[in-house]
Amino acid sequence: MNKPFLRKQLITLLRDAALIVALAMLVGMAVNIRLLWNIWSGQIPGSAVLNEPGSENEPLPMPISLAELSDLSADEVLLLDARHVDLYLQGHLPAARSLPWGEIESRLDDFRREVPLHNTLVVYCSGYGCEDSFLLAQRLMAAGYEDVRVFEGGMPEWRDAGLPVEKGQP
Repeated sequence: MNKPFLRKQLITLLRDAALIVALAMLVGMAVNIRLLWNIWSGQIPGSAVLNEPGSENEPLPMPISLAELSDLSADEVLLLDARHVDLYLQGHLPAARSLPWGEIESRLDDFRREVPLHNTLVVYCSGYGCEDSFLLAQRLMAAGYEDVRVFEGGMPEWRDAGLPVEKGQP
């Protein structure tokens, strides 16, 4: 093949690719024209599009490692199991209280009466794939608790480390 022919094919290919990109941008803008107009006119701040509702300026719970958690005494921290009560009864960290994420709204008032806002709370659930501990920790922080941590490894990491597990109510 000769060079002029290859050059002509390359130019045609680049032109077609540019045309496809331009058409895709036009379609995208046409589909989202109302959203784009609201952002450009200042009706929706740009950051509100990227963040989930209620997430702006909310503090995030700090993670705590197994080593850090093992070094704390029961007097220094209140352990909270965010899992369903059935899982809690099958086995939980020693001295942990059951406070399932699914029941937080109905139990929060009683919890606030019993547990002072300045207490250190460590929330855990079923490991890294479980978001209940993080959601519960965020809710407790929104309720005014100052020091809330999340043990992300949860029950599986604790058990795998060979640490003691209690069954039933503590």
